[in-house]
Amino acid sequence: MTTITLYNTATRAKAPFAPIDPQNVRMYVCGPTVYDRAHLGNARPVVVFDVLYRLLRHVYGPDHVTYVRNFTDVDDKIIKRADETGQAIDKITAETTQWFLDDMGELGALQPDHMPRATQYIPQMVTMIEDLIAKGHAYAAEGHVLFAVDSWREHYGALSGRSVDDMIAGARVEVAPYKRNPMDFVLWKPALEGEPGWDSPWGRGRPGWHIECSAMSYELLGESFDIHGGGNDLMFPHHENEIAQSCCAHPEGDFARVWMHNEMLQVEGKKMSKSLGNFFTVRDLLDGNWDGGWKVPGEVIRFVFLSTHYRKPMDWTAEKAREAKKTLRKWRQMTEGVQATQADRKVLSALADDLNTAGALAELHRLSAAGDVGALRASAELLGLLGEELGNWDWQKRESSEGVFQFVGFGDETHGGLARSIAEKWQRYREAKDFAAADSLKAKATEAGLELRVLKGAVQAEAMDNFDPAKLEALK
Repeated sequence: MTTITLYNTATRAKAPFAPIDPQNVRMYVCGPTVYDRAHLGNARPVVVFDVLYRLLRHVYGPDHVTYVRNFTDVDDKIIKRADETGQAIDKITAETTQWFLDDMGELGALQPDHMPRATQYIPQMVTMIEDLIAKGHAYAAEGHVLFAVDSWREHYGALSGRSVDDMIAGARVEVAPYKRNPMDFVLWKPALEGEPGWDSPWGRGRPGWHIECSAMSYELLGESFDIHGGGNDLMFPHHENEIAQSCCAHPEGDFARVWMHNEMLQVEGKKMSKSLGNFFTVRDLLDGNWDGGWKVPGEVIRFVFLSTHYRKPMDWTAEKAREAKKTLRKWRQMTEGVQATQADRKVLSALADDLNTAGALAELHRLSAAGDVGALRASAELLGLLGEELGNWDWQKRESSEGVFQFVGFGDETHGGLARSIAEKWQRYREAKDFAAADSLKAKATEAGLELRVLKGAVQAEAMDNFDPAKLEALK
């Protein structure tokens, strides 16, 4: 059997993975809060742990792996969205949950074995909170219930490597008169009028964020399970708080044996943010509503994610997407109609080495160069690539307009689409060797503030200071 080695955040070291029960390997990954479309950064942990799920299923058998990923469907952000839109909360969460599943499906992510929603487990959360109070690890105050960090002080902060004193000194925490310690965190809070709420021994209210995952993981995976994953932004306070309340509620267990955290995502070398204008959702990429101006297949997004090790920051660039599309087109053309044989040993070895997906892709390039198409297909499918479910894009074409066009200075999807239509028309004239028509169109486009040029084999369209959409519209 293949030995999998994983980096454990809790121990700060790589070690061979030894499941508690090889007949039931158990993994829990923190899922989204459902109130809007998933942005590109939200998708990275989904793809990372989907690869791990596939690897575990390959090594231990599909029937011997249980993967749980939750949905937070009661939260301040959801309530705020309901207030802003006038929509019912359950409608918002139902719609955005399906959006998430659809978008992640486009990236080739398998659905977990269980996808619990927080609102389905309120009674279990109440029971766990009652137990924490009974054991002296939590207390009720003014309609709230808070976890008493001092009751777990010698252990609290071990995952993130912080001491309680340091956290108190540097943390931005809610200062409330009912807290015994500034670091005490909410397990239950009163529901305001008009907010969703449930009856409890402490009055009508709703759970805090952290208790959700502890209750759901216990109900579905038990007091001890193998792997807990998520983005490294969740390490503190969310995962730290999960450990505290779970270990205090169920001291007979270990909670999670291995903790795995993926690094964050950047766009063109910068942190993704709306203020920088480089923020986009997965759906924006799939539909072409981003600065690149072309529809990015989900398989291409997945490939770009896999090209960087999960514990390193991942930089999304248009150039990486173009190169990924070119590679996938080549591999799909090579393996069309070919029966997958067996995953290559070196590809499997790379994945088993703490999910070295970049190394695994390098081995796929080796198989491609060697013409070993059966192993190429089998190995790629282990990474979630080249499968039929992701083959519904234009890989059959030798070249694709999306792959050879670049758009500079277009943040508005309408203007970007207009520029694309002109650039494509210009390229058609050039391909037909109708250079007179091509030159005429280029000159008129320049007058309208759109510069057309060919740079390193790609058609580039750039918006100039005098960009005039009305003039361009007449050139379509």
